[in-house]
Amino acid sequence: MKPSSYPYELHNRSLSLATNSLAQLPTISCPRGTVPILQNSKGGIKKIEGFHRMQDPHGELAIMKTVDDMYGSRVSINVYEPKVKENTEDLSASWVLMLNKQDASHLESIGAGSIVWPSYSGDNFARFHIAWRDNTLDSVCLDHDCPGFMQVNPRIALGSRIQQVSVYNGPQHFIDVLLFKDPKTKDWWVAFGGTPIGYWPSSIFSHLKDKVTEAAWSGQVYGPTAQSYFPEMGSGHFASEGFGKAAYVSNIKIVDENNKYFTPDTEKTFARSTKPRCYTVNNFSQDDGGMHVYFGGPAGCKN
Repeated sequence: MKPSSYPYELHNRSLSLATNSLAQLPTISCPRGTVPILQNSKGGIKKIEGFHRMQDPHGELAIMKTVDDMYGSRVSINVYEPKVKENTEDLSASWVLMLNKQDASHLESIGAGSIVWPSYSGDNFARFHIAWRDNTLDSVCLDHDCPGFMQVNPRIALGSRIQQVSVYNGPQHFIDVLLFKDPKTKDWWVAFGGTPIGYWPSSIFSHLKDKVTEAAWSGQVYGPTAQSYFPEMGSGHFASEGFGKAAYVSNIKIVDENNKYFTPDTEKTFARSTKPRCYTVNNFSQDDGGMHVYFGGPAGCKN
């Protein structure tokens, strides 16, 4: 199964930061009719109550956010492996989030990107995950932990380790992530490096099946307790250090109702940090490739 169509320019889009290299996931070969599903090495299912919220007492964000009617987004996410303490529930993510929030009690969302989460994966590697919150969930679910996401690609495993990661003041690597709504079926698809992985059926959503009303491209840390410090975000360095030292999200485009890419409206877009003394985000810039923003911060900021 494939999407009925792709947003325009999907196969022709040039990436502005040409000095970077595109990070890959391991290729897996599964028998016909099956897809790879990685087992959670820590066992059990983890749901994240506050992940995907723009404000939560257990997490902090450094984001670029757009408020508009949208039907998808494509982004290049700079991949680092931020240090996260083991034996805690802490995580650090570089993420694209799309949501429809009708009111404070009803939020539906989808997202994808790189997460370092030792208590989930059992290691400190950057791994590619998807996550969502539908009309039946009271928290966010990852990958195949809850029923809902329909994977069609037999060669990509959600939760796989991202094979190339960036080095501070050294080689930079990014993942190319696309979330978009199929204009015919209204299903929401996720693609990695331009290759579709699978979709969320429109039937699991009440409002998101129509459109997205907010999108954010961000660094996010989540889960610290009163006894721990917030983990690193991005490269572990502040946004002001710039390319090669601070993490970024770049080439940001969103999809309109005609299934075409366009750059977010600057009048409807802003950058903010929920705790600027700990994590920073610089003012976004834009060019023909889309919008770009740096973000991040070191570990050790007290909750």
